[in-house]
Amino acid sequence: MSLSELIIQKIRQQGPISFRDFMELALYYPGLGYYTSDKFKIGKKGDYYTSPNLTPAFGEMLGKQIEEMWRIMGEKEFTIVEMGAGTGLLSMDVIEYLKRNPGIFSSVDYCIVEKSPALQKKQQERLGGNARWCGSIHELSGMTGCVFSNELVDAFPVHQVVMEKQLMEVFVDFKDGFVEILNPASDEIKDYFTGLGVVLPEGYRTEANLDAVKWIQELGSIIKKGFVITIDYGYPSSEIYQEYRNRGTLMCYHNHVAGEDPYRHIGEQDITSHVNFSALSHWGKMNGLEPCGFTDQAHFLMSLGIDEYLKNEREKDPVNYWKKMLPVKTLLMEMGETFKILVQKKRVECNNGLSCLMLQSRWKI
Repeated sequence: MSLSELIIQKIRQQGPISFRDFMELALYYPGLGYYTSDKFKIGKKGDYYTSPNLTPAFGEMLGKQIEEMWRIMGEKEFTIVEMGAGTGLLSMDVIEYLKRNPGIFSSVDYCIVEKSPALQKKQQERLGGNARWCGSIHELSGMTGCVFSNELVDAFPVHQVVMEKQLMEVFVDFKDGFVEILNPASDEIKDYFTGLGVVLPEGYRTEANLDAVKWIQELGSIIKKGFVITIDYGYPSSEIYQEYRNRGTLMCYHNHVAGEDPYRHIGEQDITSHVNFSALSHWGKMNGLEPCGFTDQAHFLMSLGIDEYLKNEREKDPVNYWKKMLPVKTLLMEMGETFKILVQKKRVECNNGLSCLMLQSRWKI
């Protein structure tokens, strides 16, 4: 039975399901969901690229920032947690950077939290004994170190809402095809917008990522001391709820082609929405995670010395310099404004700030 047929069967047995539940089934149904199947998804043969697919420079800069965090925290035992590591490319690049400093590498416990068996298998093939795997972040309760993610939160299933006379939630039914119906939104969804101070105009459609709220709350509870680095595409509330985004930010990707119909290619296309970084900051702060800063990818990389990296590459290998430089240009120019980085901390003093935040971007949360 196909995933589409399984979802139809569920609707016929239980009635309409929330869009959030439909999206979770489409992405994570065991063995058939987009992220849980064996279909290769990332890179030239997949549906989209991520920064690590382009160049190891991204992982090296991230590793450099994590190394600084280790120093700030006293150069002691330090747990690095990557949540949702994709094919393991970013992990490999970060680890290769850290290996250059025997002091940090010998004191680091590199752990990956990955819910996709298919992706975990790829990660293990790539990383071998350089990392360990956990089934849940809760296995690391009381950790000291850094939790980071790259393009994780955008793949959390979201509730879709439409403002009519009252706030309504989108549900999915099946009548000769998937159709949407509206039911009054729950108090939990209403509280999401109230907590952010957001008032939606009538006719406005958007998303509420309650799973992201639960995720940042969990991180605040399990981290004893350390940092959280969240890298993803998205905006603060001031931008994400602009009038011209009145159809929301939900997008689908299939064979490198973007679309807006989540009811096609079920289990075979990615479904994502832009991350609301104001929500991560707001609920993070309520759970012990203080914001260090918010920036875009271009300023993040420039602050960490991407220009010096390129200079060194030119000196080491002038023949292949342009081949290495062009992907970095993509990170800075094409992806530099779209992708954002939120850095949060818990029980850490960084009086001199973090290197990755030294150059200020225009973004505020």
